[in-house]
Amino acid sequence: MNDELLRYPIGRFTPQEQYTPEAIEECIQRIASLPLRMAGLAGSLSGQQLDTPYREGGWTARQVIHHVADSHSNAYIRFKWTLTEDRPTIKAYDEKAWAETPETSAHPQVSIDLITALHAKWVVLLKSLKPEDLTRAYIHPDTQKANRLDRVVALYAWHGDHHLGHLKIVAGK
Repeated sequence: MNDELLRYPIGRFTPQEQYTPEAIEECIQRIASLPLRMAGLAGSLSGQQLDTPYREGGWTARQVIHHVADSHSNAYIRFKWTLTEDRPTIKAYDEKAWAETPETSAHPQVSIDLITALHAKWVVLLKSLKPEDLTRAYIHPDTQKANRLDRVVALYAWHGDHHLGHLKIVAGK
């Protein structure tokens, strides 16, 4: 498998100019189903596989699972800021450094439990949004670009599937 396929097993994220209500609903369903899909896949991995990177120089399966918990926690907070403030500048974080903190060596069930609870709450929030809420945006400090919430919903639906693709590589599926 070439490096591009290992890095992006489902392809790169390509944002759309506009998202239909049906497309947003499909993204929300993917976000809602991620914890169960991740738990099933993670549960099929041996201890050795959990500590296997999905590609040379990449994170281990264990780190990927902990990363999803960290990333989606940040995304949820960014949603809350955006819904309660006018075009907030969000706080960026160093995801590579976060993947090296001590708790990322813990059993991945810790993060699967977090993802399960977080996604349950996040999905309630996402399903309550009105179309005008989805046009609200936050500013990312690294790019200074506005990130509309409809695109962020699509991004995190992709993000979960993207990292499930990495776990499937390790699992040999």
